[in-house]
Amino acid sequence: MVSRIDYEKLAEAIGDWIRRTLIDAGMDGLVLGVSGGLDSAVTAALGAGALSPDRVLGLVMPCGSVTSDTEDGLRIVRHLGIEGRTIELSPVLESFLEAGGLQETDRLNIANTKSRLRMAMLYAHSRGRLVLGTGNFSELRVGYWTKWGDGAADLLPIGRLYKEEVRELARALGLPGWVIEKVPSAGLWPGQSDEKEMGFTYGDIMEYFRGGEVPRETADRIGDMVRATEHKRRPIPCFEARKWMEDNV
Repeated sequence: MVSRIDYEKLAEAIGDWIRRTLIDAGMDGLVLGVSGGLDSAVTAALGAGALSPDRVLGLVMPCGSVTSDTEDGLRIVRHLGIEGRTIELSPVLESFLEAGGLQETDRLNIANTKSRLRMAMLYAHSRGRLVLGTGNFSELRVGYWTKWGDGAADLLPIGRLYKEEVRELARALGLPGWVIEKVPSAGLWPGQSDEKEMGFTYGDIMEYFRGGEVPRETADRIGDMVRATEHKRRPIPCFEARKWMEDNV
């Protein structure tokens, strides 16, 4: 099913959509975090193709990160010819945790804090730019993202593409083989990988939501994760005070 799609035409359609979104917002450029992984590489390539490389700012933001991820992010910046900046957030993370008395907090909380610090830095560079989100459909559907971290963005070019489809799009965009085949990882801690952390593969996610065959235990794990993260996909709830006041005059 994935192979029947014309990914070159898909890339053109996404590029047109990015340009229209930018015009509607009255902005001049784009900014995104470049992690050295597949999703950010594809998103950066789509942005550069939609506009021009000089109108896309890629921030490489090591934050207690694996050195190879930082190097890979810089390789993608150079490959695409976009404007790039390296911003070391590790000292910011340490100061933040110390200020909050969170030095002994669990590693998941630290990982979420890293994501939120990066998004704050992106929006600090967003004057005249829209923030490109790099989340894919697989992650959005199961809630594998951080609220107000990588989940905060102005537009999501690959937000309706499963991970396998993002990989195919990367090939159509001519991205290097090393990033296409790189093991998906948010680089949250040494040895961390997305699929190991979730307990199932990106292929399992696509099959599950398309009604395909996945092992019962895997289906249960995916279903549990979807239910546990439903709050992430809902708009912020507001108490309907106006209605209450009208009904209680």
